[in-house]
Amino acid sequence: MPLFISIIIPCRNEEKYIGKCLDSIIKSDFPSKSLEILVVDGCSTDKTREVIKEFASKYPNIKLLDNPQKITPVALNIGIKNSRGDVIVRMDAHNIYEKDYISKCVKYLEEYKVDNVGGIWVMLPGKDTFLAKSIALAVSHLFGVGNAYYKIGLKEPKYVDTVPFGCYRRDVFDRIGFFDEELIRNQDDEFNLRLIKAGGKILLVPDIVSYCYARDSLRKLWKMYFQYGYFKPLVVKKTKGVFTWRQLIPMAFVGSLIISGICSFFFKLCGISFWAIIIFYSIVNVIICFSLCIKNGIKHFIGLFLSFTTLHFAYGVGYLKGIWDFMILKKSKQKTIKDIPLTR
Repeated sequence: MPLFISIIIPCRNEEKYIGKCLDSIIKSDFPSKSLEILVVDGCSTDKTREVIKEFASKYPNIKLLDNPQKITPVALNIGIKNSRGDVIVRMDAHNIYEKDYISKCVKYLEEYKVDNVGGIWVMLPGKDTFLAKSIALAVSHLFGVGNAYYKIGLKEPKYVDTVPFGCYRRDVFDRIGFFDEELIRNQDDEFNLRLIKAGGKILLVPDIVSYCYARDSLRKLWKMYFQYGYFKPLVVKKTKGVFTWRQLIPMAFVGSLIISGICSFFFKLCGISFWAIIIFYSIVNVIICFSLCIKNGIKHFIGLFLSFTTLHFAYGVGYLKGIWDFMILKKSKQKTIKDIPLTR
C-alpha cells in the first residue's frame, strides 16, 4: 500500500498560475486516493480563491485553507498541522510539476533513507518578451545564482544544504519543529539548515523536475532578490553560521563598492579601487552575457546584462540592510513587519 502524501501549497494572489499548478498535480501518476492537496491561501484579493474552489468542487482531495497572517511560513505550518500524510510535500503555486514528480520524490526518499528530497527547478519566462526570457536565463546561470545546483543543474543525485520546496518525512517536524514564522523569506533555508544540524540528510535529484515562472520585470526581480538577501542574515543569526559561500559574494561586492566609494573622498587609492571593481564586474558580466547569447541570440544581451546586475545589487543591498537591522540594531522582525509586498 503506497504512503499517504500531503501536498501543501502556500498561495496568495496567484490567479495567473494556481490553475496550471493544480492541473499538473492532478495529472500526477501517484494514486489520487493516497494524495491530499492543501492549498493555504493568504487572503488573496484577486480570483485565486475562486480558481481553487472550482478545482475543489471537481476533486475531493483538494482543500482550501485560510491563512489570515498571509505569509508563507505560517501557511506551511497551517498546512502541516491540518495534514494527514506520512510524507509532506511542499509545493509552490508559481510552479508546474512533471507527472512523476511526487512518485520520484517518494521513491528517492525511501531508496536513500534521507529526510528531505527535492529536484531541479527549470526557469520559464514569466512573459513572452525578450526581457522576461533574459531574466529566466540569468536566474538559472552560475553567474547569477552561484552553485545553487537546483537552479543550474547536475547529473547525479547529490547531498545538498537545501532544495526548492522539499518532500519531507512527517517525523522531521516532530524532531525539529515547524517553519520559523519570523522568516517571511528564506524559511526553507533555515529549516533545512536546522535539519542538517540535527543530523538529517537532504538529497537533490536531477530526475525530479518542476518548472517555475521567473519574474517578468527588473522591478519584480529587484524586489524578490532584495527580500532574499534581506532575510539571509536573520537565517545566519538563527542558525549561527554561514553554510554556503554563494550568499556572501553579492554582499561583499556591494559592500566593497560602498566602502571604496565613501573612502574615495579622502583617499585617491580608494577611488581607483572603486572604479577597478566596477570595470572588472562589467567585463565579467559582458563575457557571460555574450557566452549566453551564442546559444540564445544577441537580442538578449542587454536584458541579460541588466538582469545579472539587478539581482546581484538587489541581493547585496538587501543582505547589508539585513545585517544592519538584525545584527546591529537587533530588530525583531515580528514587531516591525507583518507582511511584505508580493514580488509577482
